[in-house]
Amino acid sequence: MLVMIMILGVFVAILNETLLNVALSKIMDDFGITPSTAQWLTTGYLLVIGVLIPVTAYLIQRFTTRSLFLGAMFLFTMGTFVAAIAPGIEVLLIGRLLQAAGTGLLFPLLTNVVFSIVPFEKRGSAMGTIGIVITFAPAIGPTLSGIIVEHFSWRVLFYGVLPIALFVIVFAYSKLKNVTETTNPKIDLISLLLSTLGFGGIVYGFSSSGEGHGGWSSNDVLLPIAIGIVSLVLFTWRQLAISQPLLDLKTFKYNIFRMSTLIMMIIMMAMFSAMMLLPIFLQNALGYSPLEAGLVMLPGGIVMGIMSPITGRLFDKFGAKWLALIGLGLVANTLWQFAFITLTTPYIKIMIFNTLLMLGISMVMMPIMTNALNELPPPLYPHGTAIISTLQQVAGAVGTALLVSIMTNSSTRFMENTLVKEDGATLQILAMIAGMKNAFLLAFGLVAIAWIVSLFIKRSVPQEKSLKIKQGATN
Repeated sequence: MLVMIMILGVFVAILNETLLNVALSKIMDDFGITPSTAQWLTTGYLLVIGVLIPVTAYLIQRFTTRSLFLGAMFLFTMGTFVAAIAPGIEVLLIGRLLQAAGTGLLFPLLTNVVFSIVPFEKRGSAMGTIGIVITFAPAIGPTLSGIIVEHFSWRVLFYGVLPIALFVIVFAYSKLKNVTETTNPKIDLISLLLSTLGFGGIVYGFSSSGEGHGGWSSNDVLLPIAIGIVSLVLFTWRQLAISQPLLDLKTFKYNIFRMSTLIMMIIMMAMFSAMMLLPIFLQNALGYSPLEAGLVMLPGGIVMGIMSPITGRLFDKFGAKWLALIGLGLVANTLWQFAFITLTTPYIKIMIFNTLLMLGISMVMMPIMTNALNELPPPLYPHGTAIISTLQQVAGAVGTALLVSIMTNSSTRFMENTLVKEDGATLQILAMIAGMKNAFLLAFGLVAIAWIVSLFIKRSVPQEKSLKIKQGATN
């Protein structure tokens, strides 16, 4: 019951990450704003999450499960209400930032609770259930948003979520209990500042480059990334030097955790490549409507929702290695197929490819994450969860920007160098296809690396059991 309450809260929160994307054009019309201003509703959301997640390790140790969950849901609900009644873009942005603050707290908290109360041998099933949330919710977001925006005001996106969020708060207030032990850790303000500048700078810089803020040569892109990189170097040095780090980087001493984190980051890039590039191709090249473009993602989201608990049970029985090898092989093959789609590729074929891609991702994401955290001792669970969640967010921002950049630059070179005699519109479409090919081939190459890394993945052993084995061998 405890986990199901939290899962419902996380579901509505994560759903909002992709729910607003299709509605941006309607919001621009209503408020009379430019695309660069409207994109702040997405960039600002990612920025707050990227800054807040590293702090969750401290918050989870400092506050009780109940108070932290209710506080996060209150922030999210307040942000939803503010966004629903927003008279202008400034108030709408404030609402989105409040939503992001709540969302950033919820998923790491849920993961930590699962690893605190669920026995080792059943964690795969529990994390598979959570996988329904983090995979199905963002996948159905564009489709649901397209249906609503086509028939109603974009404000319905917020009014529809509001009663569910209020129900979760009321239900959690009466039923939710504390399950984790709290301590009184000190927070290092210098680490907090460096973390904010580091992760915030990188997420903002890469998000800006992918959203038309002047490309890679713009100071709006280069300066935040440079500040972010320098800050993260200093942040890493400080975490290793102080006794109570904000993020305990000793998690990276564990080999399976290191390799699994790399695979998780690559999987996020692969998932974002499809969620971002396919709708662009379907609308701009094939002339489909936003709703039709969103519907391409729906079967994949449904398959991920169905498969997540199944792969969780398979993980409990067989471990993560073979699931990862099969899943990453499927992802790599699908990305290769995407690299060679053309104007004559049928709509249904693209939908099938995307469904197979999401099937592969569902076989990898939660099993690999569970295997990574299983290797850590319990005191490091909050830090491991925060690190994986943060790096996934960074990977999403970096991957999106990188793939957009590859697509844009390749398209530009195609138009400059082509000898094909076509009219302007046709040439632009051919250039887009050439750009998408290179972007998907890059994603394929990254997933191939992840597949090689997964060859060395082993099944995690609980630290307490591992210690007993070592002691027995010594005796």
